[in-house]
Amino acid sequence: MSVDPPTYLTALQNNIRARPIPWDGAVRAGTVLEWQLAKIRAVDKVKNHVRKQAVENDLDGYRILFAGGAGSDQPSVLQSAARRTDVVQYILVLLNDLVESIPSLAKAILSNDANADPYRNILPLLARSNNADDPVPLLTATVLTTLMSVARDESAATINRALPALLSYLSTLAQQSADAGLQDIGVLETSSLLYGRASRKQFWAQRSETVAPLIKILRTAAGVSTSGGEDTAASLWRATGANGSSGGSQGTMAAVSRVGVLLEGSIGGGVGLQLLYHVLLVLWQLSFDASDVGDDLHEEYDFVLLATQLLRLSPKEKTTRLLVATLLNLLSANRSTLLPTAVLARLPALLKNVAARQHADSDLQDDLQQLRDLLDDYTATKTTFDEYVAEVSTGHLRWSPPHRSTVFWAENARRILDEDNGAIPRKLAAIMAKPWDNDKAVLAIACNDIGALVREVPEKRSNLEKLGLKTRVMQLMGEADEAVRWESLQALGGWLKYSFETK
Repeated sequence: MSVDPPTYLTALQNNIRARPIPWDGAVRAGTVLEWQLAKIRAVDKVKNHVRKQAVENDLDGYRILFAGGAGSDQPSVLQSAARRTDVVQYILVLLNDLVESIPSLAKAILSNDANADPYRNILPLLARSNNADDPVPLLTATVLTTLMSVARDESAATINRALPALLSYLSTLAQQSADAGLQDIGVLETSSLLYGRASRKQFWAQRSETVAPLIKILRTAAGVSTSGGEDTAASLWRATGANGSSGGSQGTMAAVSRVGVLLEGSIGGGVGLQLLYHVLLVLWQLSFDASDVGDDLHEEYDFVLLATQLLRLSPKEKTTRLLVATLLNLLSANRSTLLPTAVLARLPALLKNVAARQHADSDLQDDLQQLRDLLDDYTATKTTFDEYVAEVSTGHLRWSPPHRSTVFWAENARRILDEDNGAIPRKLAAIMAKPWDNDKAVLAIACNDIGALVREVPEKRSNLEKLGLKTRVMQLMGEADEAVRWESLQALGGWLKYSFETK
């Protein structure tokens, strides 16, 4: 796997380069000006060293050729040839070729000193057509991506104006699930744009457009619900084996069976390995800002669970490398919030299995060890109470040992009610308020816990009633799920018992 240009894009560009353009006729028609043609011919279909020398000896002239000058007599060739689609396509490919091989041209075009609005003749081409068969928007996106990434530009014109529009366009490509070629172009060009903190910040600010389609691709690859919300969370908790099933290699094989037999060159849902790699590359780049985005990335997209499941299924060392590095960045920067979820998702046991494989990548080996050490240090200092609080804080319950332990409740029920001014019961109330249509076990577990709190600390049951928990428990007695009905009946029984005893 590599970051070479997608085949579809390369084929399109080669086709356009091979097309004959009647330049002299274009000059006679006023489509191209004579001075513009002279500069085009100096760099078109010539050897690379000749092209490079011509551009570097006249950087300002070529800046004006493509971006336009200050006067009306210095229009951009894209402006002059606006009505000739064939010429516009050719110029866009030529410009991309020049910028890729001559970085100084990109810097000259985007220089604020030279041109207050370097994008005024290029950016509008992104919205030139809604026709999916029109290559101009795609070629424009490629040119803009190359310009920004080669120059590593963080000017206001780039970050505040051009980049948001470009990211929006690329996100539409990333959503083209019926066309993996376009998806790959959108994702790979997005990756090229995340060259600095400012561009990553803008990418994250537009996450409903930019991150969401990437997460959907990853969910498809992981074989879990792509709808988001409770359905996805429930699917991920089940997939990680954190619902009480055994871990280790059996958990790994069960996870693979859930997504079916892996196709040649693809993973779950038919997601191509190349596309998967590029999506993971973008999320890894985003994790450079883990302290700013980590909590929200997991809160909104269940990312720690998703990455853990993908690590379990990862078919290639390169995808494993990106997943481990991303998790290391996120967990290191957000220890108090994300490490508990990682432990509940059984990441430590999974990392032990991953480390047992033979990896040639020394960076992967180092990151694996660092991540294992990080998790070991965390778990070594945590009590059963800490584990329970961490589980409740995830917003998703499983039948972990504390729930059925009479010793645990005898020792910790009062602390659970009093800790942080009753934050844990409030969180339980929030969990119980959801329907959990695809994971009714969560409601059964919550009823079990409420019943234990009432049983151990009956004098505080009025506090639970104020949170609406008694009413909710009574409602759940009418649930279709047998386990939920039973646990709600048990919980209400405790309430009634103490109510009668105090009369």
